[in-house]
Amino acid sequence: MSEWILVATDGSEPASAAVRWAADEAALWGRGLRVLHVVGPQGLAAPYAEVAGLADALSEEAANILRDAERAVRERAPGVEVTSEALSGPASPILLEEAARASEIVIGSRGRGGLTGLLLGSVSLSVTANAEIPVVVVREPPGPPTGEIVVGFDLSPHSEVSFAYAAEQARKRGARVRVVHAWQPPVSPALMTYYPDVSESALEAEITVVQKVVAEWRARHPDLEIVETVTGGHPVTAISAAAESADLVVVGARRRGEVARAVLGSIGHGVLHNVSRPVAVVR
Repeated sequence: MSEWILVATDGSEPASAAVRWAADEAALWGRGLRVLHVVGPQGLAAPYAEVAGLADALSEEAANILRDAERAVRERAPGVEVTSEALSGPASPILLEEAARASEIVIGSRGRGGLTGLLLGSVSLSVTANAEIPVVVVREPPGPPTGEIVVGFDLSPHSEVSFAYAAEQARKRGARVRVVHAWQPPVSPALMTYYPDVSESALEAEITVVQKVVAEWRARHPDLEIVETVTGGHPVTAISAAAESADLVVVGARRRGEVARAVLGSIGHGVLHNVSRPVAVVR
């Protein structure tokens, strides 16, 4: 595993929050931190390339953004080795290429170019959908620790990957792990109201399965406090509710593909759009 973490910044508020979160993460794990700023192609191609002084202005802006980011890291985590670099080109491909040499990438939920009504920008969505390493999406500045890591659990084999990441984070932070599973009936909730006994029995069976898996995880991780929340309803709603008191929320990503929403899965996509706490997407 690489000994450094990559954080992307464009000077926006979410990106600045991501820098501070990444500084804490680097200090926690004893890793170096690389700060990257990408100057998009719209500032370099025609007709902008012919604008007198634009290239110098972009260069100066990049230097200021990186200087501010480095200063924030050194103030927040003095012992962390920090380097910075500005690169030119399309942001998502560059970040994905650079992330291949990092242990983790941290990115703000939305950059300066995003529409204010969107909670997740196109670059953040693309990176989380396609990176091979964990991606942590940060929306707000880090707050006081709550001592809990929330991980979504859907009974799939990939849940083991998500839980393993959550367990590592919890162990390093001295936090507990909350495993969240939401059960949805195979037919519409309105129809299930006519069969309350069937619905209740199905939920009880689901709880039993989840409790069995969590018991196995407790046996494998006796040093961790692991609790489970099993509820009826939509997984995004359940995870979002648990996330309100979490230091970090962990969700899994599906196989890579061409459509970001399909790659992330509807649950991961929904969580990223609804949760204000940092969200780690792992695969």
